[in-house]
Amino acid sequence: MAKAKKAPATDKAHCLGLPVREERDDEARRLLDGIQLLVRRFAVAERADVNCCGLTVAQAATLDALGAQGALRLGALGQRLGVQASTLTRNLDRLEQAGLVRREPDPEDARAARVALTAAGRRAAQQVERQEEAFARSVLERIPAARREHTMGALQDLLLAVREATESCCPGAFDHLLTDFPGESCCGPAAGTK
Repeated sequence: MAKAKKAPATDKAHCLGLPVREERDDEARRLLDGIQLLVRRFAVAERADVNCCGLTVAQAATLDALGAQGALRLGALGQRLGVQASTLTRNLDRLEQAGLVRREPDPEDARAARVALTAAGRRAAQQVERQEEAFARSVLERIPAARREHTMGALQDLLLAVREATESCCPGAFDHLLTDFPGESCCGPAAGTK
């Protein structure tokens, strides 16, 4: 019986075309740890916000996407949310049962359907948005006023750097996820570009 050949071990970062260091990169590690901590803490706050509204995070993201984009075809909505069709269908079924979304024929293609917010869905999306903004305001108020502009500029610089690094290894990865991006309208003018 022939022995199965073991695939050579590969370094995922190397597979993405990124230079890999043999030694530990403490500065990169600090950035990664800080971002992961920030994401986890905002995720906890987001779950609390949407739970107060009787929604899941996925449902709130769906309402947010439809509020920002208007009625969308199922495929476009799934792509924007980064979810599989089966997951999206279950999510939409629950939102439809709650009276927050409705499915309607696509005026451009009779075989396709679009999803749109109902009036109740718009109110729910706005409630979640207001709660999330209130949390963001409470974070900003803990930063000394003299440093807020610098902090927002640094955040914008970080977001742009993440987008550029992602584009170098995964072209188009942001195309369906973000429309308002630094330099557009997300965080105001880029640092140093006033």
